[in-house]
Amino acid sequence: MAATKEFTRQEVALRDGKNGNPTWIIIRDMVYDMTDYLDEHPGGPELITDYAGRDGTKDFDDFGHSGAAMELLKKFKIGELNYCDRAKFQKQGSNWSPDGACVLPDKKRSKRRMFIFCG
Repeated sequence: MAATKEFTRQEVALRDGKNGNPTWIIIRDMVYDMTDYLDEHPGGPELITDYAGRDGTKDFDDFGHSGAAMELLKKFKIGELNYCDRAKFQKQGSNWSPDGACVLPDKKRSKRRMFIFCG
């Protein structure tokens, strides 16, 4: 089984569908290349391009997509967000150190930080 490709939020942001770039979106920490699906989307391409290069989870969930839509989404999955860039850790205040390590707050010791290499 092949390893899942990981992307940072910064890498996804570069794929915003502008200037010939592909259209990637994030939904539930998974990264999808929606470039070839834009014109097929029942709600129109702008509902996807509004979130190009960004996280569209909230609106995707709020709309209440069908099971069929959830299955179709799997076809466009190209990877997932790097551990440090996942929504759970963003809310906790994760950050990247200059040497490329993921810095997560240590809940047990609020003054200390836990380092995880996310390379």
